[in-house]
Amino acid sequence: MRTSQIFYIHDPMCSWCYAFSQSWAALQQALPRDMDIVYLVGGLAPDTTEPMPPATQKMVQQAWQRIEQTVPGVRFNWDFWSRNTPIRSTYPACRAVLAAKKQRTEAEPEMIRAIQTAYYQQAKNPSLPETLQACAREIGLDAETFSKDLKSLAIENELQQQIQQARSMDVYSYPSLRLVHNNAVFPVAVDYLDYRTMLDEIKAIESEVPHT
Repeated sequence: MRTSQIFYIHDPMCSWCYAFSQSWAALQQALPRDMDIVYLVGGLAPDTTEPMPPATQKMVQQAWQRIEQTVPGVRFNWDFWSRNTPIRSTYPACRAVLAAKKQRTEAEPEMIRAIQTAYYQQAKNPSLPETLQACAREIGLDAETFSKDLKSLAIENELQQQIQQARSMDVYSYPSLRLVHNNAVFPVAVDYLDYRTMLDEIKAIESEVPHT
């Protein structure tokens, strides 16, 4: 019986997580079928309704530019910056992922993709509840249930628990990968361009750390 799990620690509004999505999908396809894949939201930016300060806007825009220059095939819809009042708050989007999973387990990655598509391709603002509700309807969730769950104490508690679990794995940036093998936690270096380097690293850890 396999004793390994791969943890993907992410934030649905993290531009580097969006840049990683193709490589991450390829890695998942290549992993052994009996390996558990666990998503954790890291919670990049806490709740606020304040507009994003100009310096932060510049920092995020520079990240978008770096990604477009370094990760082939990844493009952003720059209209986001002229169509929206950006808000530096990713906790609502994180809660949306957890609320989606509560309704249907497989809706977790679907919601991540829907949020990324809305934000990065359709220039919509995922810090706003109406954007998240539209994403929920788009992936076939019950909108009323989703809306209630989004504001529930249970989802807030789950968010805080996942953030703490990420910290306990020494994760402070996203995306991050952690392999849990025989009750030990191993970092796996994220590769945006080639999933095989990550697969090789996982195999090496498993072969070097004997089963107990």
